Amino acid sequence: MTRTEIEDKVTLLVEPLLAGTTLELVDVEYVQEREWYLRIFIDKPGGVGIEDCEQLSRTVEPVLDEVDFLKQAYYLEVSSPGLDRVLRREKDFVRYAGRLVDIKFYRPRDGVKAVTATLKGLQDGVLLTENQGKEFSYPQDEIAQVRLHIDMGKSKK
Repeated sequence: MTRTEIEDKVTLLVEPLLAGTTLELVDVEYVQEREWYLRIFIDKPGGVGIEDCEQLSRTVEPVLDEVDFLKQAYYLEVSSPGLDRVLRREKDFVRYAGRLVDIKFYRPRDGVKAVTATLKGLQDGVLLTENQGKEFSYPQDEIAQVRLHIDMGKSKK
């Protein structure tokens, strides 16, 4: 089973567990670093607390054990996607329209591999942005990642 198939299967298992709660499934990631990690990212209005993560972890763990489709040992992590969250789903692009995003491309475009721009939306597989008063569109299949931009500000000396 591929990583994408595993992530999709976990998504299908987790979403019903969140029905009727204020929690929303943001993303599922199955990655190998030194060990395998299954990461479930959740959010809710006002932000996610440690209690939310613990509760979902306790709920999901027995379900994953029962279906037992992950053959290698892994660590389960449930957390908030963070301030610089990755945008993946269509609803993410709607929700964060008007915000600055960092876009990384698979291959350089016009000599650059990454840009920061204002998100306008996603339409028919094309990311719509604005930068310095000009509109730009990027086919989604050329984009490696879109993240919310975090500006930490510049310190004064």
